[in-house]
Amino acid sequence: MSRLDSFIRRVSAQRDVLDHVCGLIDGLPGPVLELGLGNGRTFDHLRERLSGHRIIAFDRALGAHKSSVPPEDDLVLGEIRETAARFTGIGAALVHADIETNYAEVDAETMRWLPPLAAGLLQPGGVVASGLPLRHSALQHLDPPADVPAGRYFLYRRTV
Repeated sequence: MSRLDSFIRRVSAQRDVLDHVCGLIDGLPGPVLELGLGNGRTFDHLRERLSGHRIIAFDRALGAHKSSVPPEDDLVLGEIRETAARFTGIGAALVHADIETNYAEVDAETMRWLPPLAAGLLQPGGVVASGLPLRHSALQHLDPPADVPAGRYFLYRRTV
C-alpha cells in the first residue's frame, strides 16, 4: 500500500472514530483534551462536532494552520507528558491522543506514561481515543466502529 493510501485510510478511520466517540460522550459535561494538536485537523473537527465543550489542545510547539489554532487559554505548549499532567483531575469527557510516531522505541515509552495520564485526566464515563493501545486498570476497552480496521485506533472508557 502506498503511503498516500495509508494516510487516507488513517485519517478516514480517525474521522470515523471521532464521530463515534462524540456519540459516546453525548450529554457528558467536561472539557475535551487534544493531545497532539499537529496541524489542527482533528481539533477543528472536534470543535465543529462538540461545540458545547471547551477543547484544550497540547503540543510541543505550534504548527497548526492558523484557522485551527485554539484560543490562547486553550493551547498548552511544551512536552505533552509534563504539560498535560498539570491538568490531572480536570474531569475530561474525552481525551484524544494522536501522538504515535511509528518508531517502536518512542511509542513504547509513550505507552508507559500515556495510560495513567489519560486515566487521570478523564472523569468516570469519559472516553479516550488513542492511536496506541493503552493498558490501565481504570480504562475499559471499547470496540471501535465496525468500519475501522483492527489495531488502527483504540478506545477506552474510564470506569472509576
